[in-house]
Amino acid sequence: MVDSISVELVLVRHGIAVERLHGADHPDRALTERGRTRTRAVLQAVVGRGLRVDQLISSPYRRALETAQIAREVGIASHVGIDARLRPGGSLDDVIAQLVGRVALVGHEPDLTAAACRLLGLAPGQLVLKKAGVLHLQHSDGLWSLRGLLQPRLLLDRSA
Repeated sequence: MVDSISVELVLVRHGIAVERLHGADHPDRALTERGRTRTRAVLQAVVGRGLRVDQLISSPYRRALETAQIAREVGIASHVGIDARLRPGGSLDDVIAQLVGRVALVGHEPDLTAAACRLLGLAPGQLVLKKAGVLHLQHSDGLWSLRGLLQPRLLLDRSA
């Protein structure tokens, strides 16, 4: 796990995606138009409040990549990296263990909040991250702390 070096970790859940076909997930599911609009508005709101990172890393799944591209476009980071360990059911803990600096990871539920709960010492399910939601953690002096859990409805006007 990360040592005493300070790490800011921003977990971003992908935006609203097209429905699953016959209940099955697929890596090529895209964001819906509403998903793109809502994700852009949420991410613009957090950038407007000063959120920036040194690294932006995404799951290779299309809906996460589209979310990460929107994050890049609105100024959270200058480029997007891809890490296959961020796919659903991947090795998110392995990614987190290697982090240094300010990093945003774009991925999927329940993986994001499960990892956050483990880091914070919470029972599974204690945190809920809605689509296009943002969870901000900080690691310093050997401990993780919750800096913010931003649900889209709190950042948007009712029309988004």
